[in-house]
Amino acid sequence: MHTGVLMFATDYAIRIDELAREAEARGFESLFVPEHTHIPTSRRSPFAGGAELPKEYWHTLDPFVGLMAAAAVTKNLKVGTGICLIIERDTIVTAKAAATLDFLSGGRFLFGIGAGWNAEEMENHGTDFKTRYHKMREQVLAMKEIWTKDEPKFHGDYVTFDPLWSWPKPVQKGGPPVLLGGESTHTLKRVVEYCDGWFPRGRAAERILPGLEELKSLAAKAGRDMKTISVNVFGAAPDEAVLDGYRKAGITRSMFRLPSEPRDTILPLLDKLSKLIT
Repeated sequence: MHTGVLMFATDYAIRIDELAREAEARGFESLFVPEHTHIPTSRRSPFAGGAELPKEYWHTLDPFVGLMAAAAVTKNLKVGTGICLIIERDTIVTAKAAATLDFLSGGRFLFGIGAGWNAEEMENHGTDFKTRYHKMREQVLAMKEIWTKDEPKFHGDYVTFDPLWSWPKPVQKGGPPVLLGGESTHTLKRVVEYCDGWFPRGRAAERILPGLEELKSLAAKAGRDMKTISVNVFGAAPDEAVLDGYRKAGITRSMFRLPSEPRDTILPLLDKLSKLIT
């Protein structure tokens, strides 16, 4: 099982390039960052975490720019979005950004995505909360066309374009792996249909192993080989027993969450967490 870290990369935390270097030096396989373009001050949508929304949510760096800085100062560290809110982004522009990051990093990009929970945030981008999952599906399918075809075209309800040219193409065959966040049965069905991996949250620990079995069943029914689907625990508990259970179950990757804090806090924490890498 691979071991990574994740952090809200912000303007007040340890610089993401320094974090990347330090994580790679300690043996971590990957670094993931979340995304929010902004947070509307109305705060109409309740925070999914159940408490007051932490300020890191409106201080996040752009994930593609930040991850490129991380990739530029490392050699083997995989860099990933966890998660990219593609429903708030232009599909063709995002396909270009993802392909460019994968190209410049030498095929080290992991594309974690989700449909989001903040209705007013996505409304500012012209996305309807009720139809966000339908839009997300079309965006993924359209991006995969752009990544893999010389003259891709796509015509859906939310994404449509005639044949176009778009380079660079990603280094990774088929494009960067698309990892879908969420824990519901609907999420698992979407993973099987059009994604490359499942991206459950570690705080939903009671769902992960049963969800893995459900994912296997859904994949078998759809004729999908589980070898083509990774399972990536976002924010795994730094507990040896829990991690051992994940290893035995065949979980692909576990990521420990770091607080959005300066280097004096983060570096000792990286030292401590690195002892759990096996």
